[in-house]
Amino acid sequence: MNLPAEIIGVLAHIAPAFTAATYQKAVVLVVGTLLAKGRRTVTAALRAVGLQHEPGWSKYHHVLNRAVWSGLEVSRRLLLLIVATFVSADAPITITVDETLERRWGRRIGKRGHWRDSLASSKGMNVSTSGLRWLVFAVVVQLPWSHCNWSLPFLSILLTTPEVSAKLDQRHKTVAQVTGQVVCWLRRVLVGRRIQLIGDGAYSVIALGLRCQQQGVSLIAPLRLDARLFDHPAPRTGHYRRGRPAVVGQRFPTLAQVAKQRTTHWQRSWIHWYGGTDKRLDWTTGTALWYSTGTDPLFIRWVLVRDPQGELPMRAYFSTDVHHSAPSILAAFVKRWSIEVTFEESRQHLGIETQRQWSDKAIDRPTPALFALFSLVTLFVHALYPDAPLPLPQCAWYPKSDASFHDLLALVRCALWNDFHFQTSALSPDLCLMTRADLARLAAAVCY
Repeated sequence: MNLPAEIIGVLAHIAPAFTAATYQKAVVLVVGTLLAKGRRTVTAALRAVGLQHEPGWSKYHHVLNRAVWSGLEVSRRLLLLIVATFVSADAPITITVDETLERRWGRRIGKRGHWRDSLASSKGMNVSTSGLRWLVFAVVVQLPWSHCNWSLPFLSILLTTPEVSAKLDQRHKTVAQVTGQVVCWLRRVLVGRRIQLIGDGAYSVIALGLRCQQQGVSLIAPLRLDARLFDHPAPRTGHYRRGRPAVVGQRFPTLAQVAKQRTTHWQRSWIHWYGGTDKRLDWTTGTALWYSTGTDPLFIRWVLVRDPQGELPMRAYFSTDVHHSAPSILAAFVKRWSIEVTFEESRQHLGIETQRQWSDKAIDRPTPALFALFSLVTLFVHALYPDAPLPLPQCAWYPKSDASFHDLLALVRCALWNDFHFQTSALSPDLCLMTRADLARLAAAVCY
């Protein structure tokens, strides 16, 4: 199997995480998964690379269910490669985090639980679905061939319900607790770099914010309009020096009350909005101690936002870095939506939810590998076309300027097929000479 030198150069960064034998099998699975369509199983990958008659086919299953390699080490190398390729040395590293549900059934899947299905649920109805819930971390980057932000996954962690954790005799960890552990890992990996962590309402937790402040990571997330915000405690003087010192000072009005006060000073700015557009919004901001009984107070900068046209509801956000400006907090939070696009593209084009493994180790590895493959495809295209514009398909009815992930996947597939530069016939230059093996592979990719 001949691979382009550019793709080999990208894969070489993660090769030290495997043994030599396992790495060779992993490369076969990566190439086969990219060329395959439909279900992303090991057998589908072997068919795509023409190894359907390989007598030792079971050894490729061993890469997922028994081979010794660390997924965390692969994530570390992939993260460093993404940052070195797409993030400048003086720019902050923006990381978005979110959960996604992989719908799976099967009694032998020990870590399967029942979770809320966000796609099937609505505000008035909650629908639970059997499956595996993944906590995915991705680096938000701006690519030269798109005006929108892209989220490139590098780490996926399997979450369990309290019932499943008790069944497995493990201590249950909430989403915020697992995220706090990853924050410490990120600080060890990205030494000396500025890090912004962006999450939705599930990450609006005081304990997580305190952990981020301890590690020098900025957490940006939504804030409830009825959050308990306080002033700093007054200095102790006179007879007030006795007793336990106050944790917080006077309580501020809630943000819902601030929005209704006539004395609130609103400012208006153009904010970089979804879809690469700009939107004019009114905002007001301030600093306060966010406090709840039983925890230490968290010093935050809050931002209250309203739409002057009245199309959007009132929203509030916070940042654990009080030096952030309100427009920068809003612009950073908008980047979070790109990870939802990554989830959908991965399901559509990389076969998430089509695996058929059931053992514990085989459950823990394939889905994070498929999410990481999203980032690898982006890195492959960047290596194949470092300066030149991408050859995007054009139609008379659709002039295309921005590339989608489907376009990137097609370019990588074309490179893996040697750009279809087959030998031509001397008698008829329009005819290409193909081996029967390549023809069989191409026919299988097209027809099955």
